[in-house]
Amino acid sequence: MDVTYPCCAGLDVHKETVAGCALWVDPHGKRQKEIATFGTTTRQLLALADWLSQRKITHVAMESTGVYWKPIFNILEGTFTVLLVNARHIKQVPGRKTDIKDCEWIGDLLQHGLLKASFVPDRPQRDLRDLTRHRAQLVGEQTRVINRMQKILEDANIKLASVASNALGVSGRAMIQSLIRDDQTPEQMADLARGKLRRKTAQLGEALQGHVTEHHRFMLIELWGHLEYLEKAIAKFESRIEERTRPFAQEIARLDEIPGVDRITAQAILAEIGNDMSRFPTADHLASWAGVCPGNNESAGKRKSGKTTPGNRWLQRCLSQAAWASSHTKDTYLSAQFRQIARRRGKKRAIIAVARTILISAYYLLRDAVPYEELGGDYFDRINPERIRQYHVRRLQKLGFVVTLQEAAPAA
Repeated sequence: MDVTYPCCAGLDVHKETVAGCALWVDPHGKRQKEIATFGTTTRQLLALADWLSQRKITHVAMESTGVYWKPIFNILEGTFTVLLVNARHIKQVPGRKTDIKDCEWIGDLLQHGLLKASFVPDRPQRDLRDLTRHRAQLVGEQTRVINRMQKILEDANIKLASVASNALGVSGRAMIQSLIRDDQTPEQMADLARGKLRRKTAQLGEALQGHVTEHHRFMLIELWGHLEYLEKAIAKFESRIEERTRPFAQEIARLDEIPGVDRITAQAILAEIGNDMSRFPTADHLASWAGVCPGNNESAGKRKSGKTTPGNRWLQRCLSQAAWASSHTKDTYLSAQFRQIARRRGKKRAIIAVARTILISAYYLLRDAVPYEELGGDYFDRINPERIRQYHVRRLQKLGFVVTLQEAAPAA
């Protein structure tokens, strides 16, 4: 087999150790090999980099093992061509018949050009990813705290959420604060309502009549403090993200035009895929990398389960949220696509299909720097209007009607 990289190395990454196998071809054409083990502290990783440099290594490959690959990648990046390889891909490469070291096997595959590097963005984008992902975790924790507060209120028989659509809105917060202080009657608390909620003061007065104990107040105080901390933390991260995404204002504005995609979702999409679409040969490659397309599992001419493949779960999450939001929009292509697929395949498959469409749209918006073009909610009807006409005529005839169709006069 031809040698693609004469001087390369494979790394087997663990939590506390890194095993390296350096492979090179000497001036006489003889293949040389050397294996060494290093720790994962910064000093040991710098020693690993020196060891590779002394052997004139140009390419290094390692598996994406948890988060342990990140410090190694950060130190080797820029000095060597580092390939981060999917462990599943290495496992599927045939030919490993002996129990050799993992680092030696990785190095051997790399030397013969049998490994494909995973997409690892540059450092600024990796930092932006950390920010958007942590913001998503904080928002999730905020939702859990709100649910815990609602549980405490229900335990005290306070039915605020049954009357107010947003129990933690301006009015709801004022009422909960009053419950914690225990300084007002239910009628006085109901009078704290603002806006449209003031029309329901009578219902609020009845809903706020409960049995609030000292234990309930203690729990609400602690949860309230946690909620305020999370809100401040989310505000800090949003400010930081706004600062980091300021150079990509045009790209975010284009993504924001897609139905169901707001500014926060646009920032998350940009953080995950970046603004340079040349990394992905086609839009379908991007959809496959994200895990929002059917899997390919065919054997002996039989097509097996086509469930979606594991992809970028953070990107899948924000795309699914955007798809669900777009399904509730009016007179849009995405909502029409959702309804059409949901009727036949169910809502879950429809969400994944719409998520893929959103990602494909984002690919072309970023690659070509063009605005989003809305196809309209009647797009599928315009594809084959004759088929739609025949379908509805048959339905009416089955119900016992005699159908006579006449074209409407064109609008003036």
